[in-house]
Amino acid sequence: WKPMEEKDFWWCIDQCVSGAGGPTGKAGWANMILDDGGDLTHHIYKNHPEKFNCIKGIVEENIAGIHRLYQMSRAGKLPAPVMNVNDSVTKTKFDNLYASRESVTDAIKRSTDCMIGGKMVVILGYGEVGKGCAAAFQGIGCIVVVTECDPICAIQACMQGFRVVRLEDVVHYADI
Repeated sequence: WKPMEEKDFWWCIDQCVSGAGGPTGKAGWANMILDDGGDLTHHIYKNHPEKFNCIKGIVEENIAGIHRLYQMSRAGKLPAPVMNVNDSVTKTKFDNLYASRESVTDAIKRSTDCMIGGKMVVILGYGEVGKGCAAAFQGIGCIVVVTECDPICAIQACMQGFRVVRLEDVVHYADI
């Protein structure tokens, strides 16, 4: 909710863990943590360590969360095995492409409160995220150009109909 303060954020995390009247104990609590940023794992570790008796593993989505878990591992404090979702082929090949396609135009429209169709957009890099972003902007009628130093990715951008340019040649004309 807006405006959410940090204390509200931690209250929500605590409600997920302790839940008013929710199930507790080995038979009734979660057996896995699916986290995005490490906040849930960190909160359980500090405030509800007994919950790790039920946890068989932790799945972490976010680079910052993975970094926090690596720190815990180095200190010998990691309470369960961890899977780094970013190491998964499906994450890099699908989520980066499709999730960026879904969210990038929405984020730009919400943050600028402007229509963006017809604007010139420069995509920096044509990896999985760049491909998704380029497709999204093209799909809503933007003029899309791509900067790319890898020749294979540059050819892929050309084959998709994007002009590959040098940033210094277009930065003065670009809208986004």
